[in-house]
Amino acid sequence: MVRCAALGAALAAVTLVSAHGHGAHRHHNRHPIPSPVVARAPGDPTITPAPGAMALNKISPNEPSPATSTLPVTQAGAKPSGIPNAPALPDISNWDGVSKYPTWDKVPSTTSPQVIEWIDEVRNSGVVIPDIKPHIVTGSGDCQAAANVPRVNNDTECWWTCGHCTRNTDVVDCKSAKNWGSTFDDGPSDYTNELLLYLEQAKIKSTFFVVGSRVAQRPKTVQTQYLLGHNVAIHTWSHTALTSQSTEQIIAEFGWSKKVIKDVLGVTPLYIRPPYGDIDDRVRAIAKAMNLTVVIWSVTGTQQAPISFDSFDFDVAAGEKTAAEGVAQFQSLLGTASTYANGFTVLEHDLFWPQVKLAVGYYLPGALQAGFKITSVNECMSVSNADAYSETSSVKTLPGGSGQGKDMTGTGQTAPPNAALGGSDGSNTDPNVKAGEDPETTGDQGGAAVLLDIGSAKLVLAVLLASLVAFVPGAL
Repeated sequence: MVRCAALGAALAAVTLVSAHGHGAHRHHNRHPIPSPVVARAPGDPTITPAPGAMALNKISPNEPSPATSTLPVTQAGAKPSGIPNAPALPDISNWDGVSKYPTWDKVPSTTSPQVIEWIDEVRNSGVVIPDIKPHIVTGSGDCQAAANVPRVNNDTECWWTCGHCTRNTDVVDCKSAKNWGSTFDDGPSDYTNELLLYLEQAKIKSTFFVVGSRVAQRPKTVQTQYLLGHNVAIHTWSHTALTSQSTEQIIAEFGWSKKVIKDVLGVTPLYIRPPYGDIDDRVRAIAKAMNLTVVIWSVTGTQQAPISFDSFDFDVAAGEKTAAEGVAQFQSLLGTASTYANGFTVLEHDLFWPQVKLAVGYYLPGALQAGFKITSVNECMSVSNADAYSETSSVKTLPGGSGQGKDMTGTGQTAPPNAALGGSDGSNTDPNVKAGEDPETTGDQGGAAVLLDIGSAKLVLAVLLASLVAFVPGAL
C-alpha cells in the first residue's frame, strides 16, 4: 500500500515538473527581459550566506534533491492571527483534490455548469471586457511574432509582456522606499515547507501566488501559509499565458483558483499575479469583473535596457545558470534596489528546491543585511491581511494599485446586462484541444516529461527518485 502511495506521489511530482520544468524555456519566451550573466559591481551589497546555507556548488538540478522539511500541524477550526473576523479553517482531513476539480495543470473546460455560471457573472458584472484578441504563442520570442508585432506598445491593449505597460490599477511598486514586497510564485511544492520555516524564524511575511492545481495537491501547505500570517493569492489554475487564452478560458482559470483556495482556507483572495506577468487590458478587465487586483513586479531602467526585479531563480533551477552566477546577479539587483525611489516588488519562486535554497540561504538574508524591510505585497501597499480577502475585507472596493499608467480600456463605461464578452472564443469547446494554448498545459500528464530538455529531465528524475524513497504518507 505504501509503495503504491509513494508511486502516486512520485508521479504527481513528475506531473508538477513536467507542467513547469520545461517551462523554463517558456518562462524566457514569455518574459520580455532576458536573464544576463551579471558580475557584481563594486558598489553592490555583499551577501553573507545564512548559517547552514547550502554551498553554492551544491545548488544545482544535477545534484540529488535534499530532504524536505515537516510542516507544523494545522487544526480544523483554527484562525490566522491578524484576521479576527476570519471564518474557521475548513476541515480537510478527507480532502479530495481530484474528483471535485479540473485536471491538474491543464486549462479547465469552459463547458462545465460551474464555469458557465462564472461566465454569466462576468457578463452581468457591469465591467466592459474589451475586444482584444488572444495573442499568438509561437514557442520562441512571442513579442517578435509577426501577428503580435503591431500590438506591442499598443496603448489600447497595454500588453505588459512586450513593453511593460502598466495601468494605475496594477500593483507594481510598494509605497515606501526600501520596502521589499516579497512574492513567491508557482507553489506550493514539497520545498515550500523549508521556506515557511525560514520565514517564521526571520519574522518575515510574504505573498504566495499559488497555482490552483498545486493547492488541490497540497492543501495543508496552503493552510499553513495562511495561519502563519502570509498572504495567499492567485496564480491561475494551469499556469498558462493568459493573453493567449480566450475570455472564457481566463474566467475558468480565475474561477477554479478562487474556488479551490476558498475550499481550503474559507476565504477568497483579492490579489492575482498573471503567470509570466502576461497581461493586457482584456485580462485586467476580467480580473476586475471577478473581484481581483493585479500584481506584477517592479521594472526600472529604460524600455531598451530594462532592469527587472526578478530573482531569475528559475534559471538556476533549470540548469541555465550556476548558483554562483545567480547570487552575483542578485547582488546586482540589491544595488539597483538601494537607489530605487520607491519600494518595489520582487519575483521569486518556491516550486523547485534550488529556488528555495537560494531564497533561504542567500537572497532573503542578503536583502535583510542590506537594510530592506521585507513584507507581503498587501502590507507594502498598506492593506491589512483581513482586507486581502473578500470575506474579511472591511472595504467595499478592490485594493488599489501603484502602476504608473493611465486608466485601462473601458474604464468609466458600464456594460449592459448579458453583455458580449470581448476576446470570446464563441464556442465553449474543450480548451484542451484548442490551438494557441500554452504547451505547459497540453498533452498527457504522465508523458509530458518527454518534452523536457536534458537539464530539466535530470530534475524530473531527481524528483521521482526522491519521492519514491522519501515519501511520507499524508504529506500531500
